[in-house]
Amino acid sequence: MLLIELDLWGLLHLDHFQSKAQAFSDVFFEAISKSMSNSSCGSSELEICRDDSAALNLKLIAIASILFGGIIGIAIPIIGKHRHFLKTDGNLFVAAKAFAAGVILATGFVHMLSAASEALSDPCLPEYPWKKFPFSGFFAMMASLLTLLLDFVGTQYYERKQGLNKASEERVRVGSMDTNSGRESGGIMPIVEVKELNGSSGKVFGEEEHGGMHIVGMHAHAAQHTHNHPHGQDACDGLVSSRDHGHEHGSGHGHEHGSAHGHGHGHGLGEGDVESGLRHVVVSQILELGIVSHSVIIGLSLGVSQSPCTIRPLIAALSFHQFFEGFALGGCISQAQFKTLSTAIMACCFAITTPAGIGIGTAISSFYNPNSPRALAAEGILDSLSAGILVYMALVDLIAADFLSKRMSCNFRLQVVSYCMLFLGAGLMSSLAIWA
Repeated sequence: MLLIELDLWGLLHLDHFQSKAQAFSDVFFEAISKSMSNSSCGSSELEICRDDSAALNLKLIAIASILFGGIIGIAIPIIGKHRHFLKTDGNLFVAAKAFAAGVILATGFVHMLSAASEALSDPCLPEYPWKKFPFSGFFAMMASLLTLLLDFVGTQYYERKQGLNKASEERVRVGSMDTNSGRESGGIMPIVEVKELNGSSGKVFGEEEHGGMHIVGMHAHAAQHTHNHPHGQDACDGLVSSRDHGHEHGSGHGHEHGSAHGHGHGHGLGEGDVESGLRHVVVSQILELGIVSHSVIIGLSLGVSQSPCTIRPLIAALSFHQFFEGFALGGCISQAQFKTLSTAIMACCFAITTPAGIGIGTAISSFYNPNSPRALAAEGILDSLSAGILVYMALVDLIAADFLSKRMSCNFRLQVVSYCMLFLGAGLMSSLAIWA
C-alpha cells in the first residue's frame, strides 16, 4: 500500500512539473512570437506629418550632407598627418584625439545606450521578457567583454606576426654577416656569443632594433630593471631629452644604466613608437566595426521615415555626428600607418555606411515598419551592442592609452588642453541628442 502511495505521489509531482514546463514554454514562445510581430504599433503620431514626396527630397539632401560631413571628418587627420601641424606625434594631434575620444564616449553612452533602452522598453514589446530584465545594459556589457577578448586576440596575433617577421629578418641578417666574416677570415667562422639578460650588450626579451621594445618585452624588461629607471621629474627630463636628441644618437644612451645595457632607452619606451604598428591597427579596426554597425541603424531609421518633421532636424545633427566620428576614426587610422589602399578602403567604408543605410531604408520603407515589435527588438539589441563597443574603445583604447601615458603626465599644458578637449567633445556630441 505504501509503495502504491509513493508511486502516485511521484506521478503527481511529475505531472505538476510537466504542466509548469509546458506553461513556461507556452509563455516563452508567445513572447517570442509577439516580439517577432510586424504589426504596426504607436505610429499614429507620425501619420500627422506624413508627406512621402517631401520626405524623399529631404532624404536625398541628407545623403549628400552626411556623406560630405563623413568624408571631411575622416580626411582631416588622414591627410593632415603629412603636414607638420597635425602629425601623429605632435601635441596638437593628441589634443584633437582627446576631442574625438569624448565624441566616441558620448556616442556610446548618450546616443546608443539611451536609444537601446528606449527601444527595448517600448510599450509595443511584450512585458515578458523585455520588461523583466535590463537587456540594454546586459547586451552592452557583453559587447564590451567580447570587444576586450577581440582586442586581446588581435593584439596577440599582430605581436606574434611581427615577432616572426623580426626573427626571420634577424636570421637573414646574422647569416649574411657570418658569411662575410667567414670569407674575410679565410673560412674561419666567428663564434657568436649569446649574452644573458643582464649581459653588457645582449638584448632583453622583446627588444627590437634601434632600441625599440616589443609590447611583451617591454613589461618583462621593466620588471627586471625597475631599480635602474629614473622616476618623477628625472623620468620626464629623460623623455624630453630623448625626444630632442633621439635622431642624433641613433640607439644611444637616453638613460644611464651603467654597464648593464648596451642599448639605452632614449626612445625605446616611447609609447607612440611601441604601439604604432600593433595597438593602433587593432584599435582602428574594432572602432570602425562599432561605428559602422550603429551607422547602419541610424541610416536605416532615417530612411524608413516618411515624416519631414522627423527628418528635417536630423540632417544637420547627423552631419555633425558623422563629421565628429569620422575625425575620431581617421585619427586612429592615421596612427595605425596602414597602406594607402587599406586606408582608402576603411575611409570609404565609413563614409558611405550611413548614406547607404538611408538608401536601403528608403527602398524598403513601403513594407518595413520601424514601430513593429520585431524592428524595435532588433534596433535595441544592435544599439546596445554598438554602445558596448564604443564605450570600451573610448575608455580603454583612446582615453586611458593617452591620458595615462608618460608623455601626458610630463606635460602639464598638454594635460589641461587635452582634458578641455575631451570634455568639449563629449559635451558637443551629447548636445546633439536634443535633435538626434
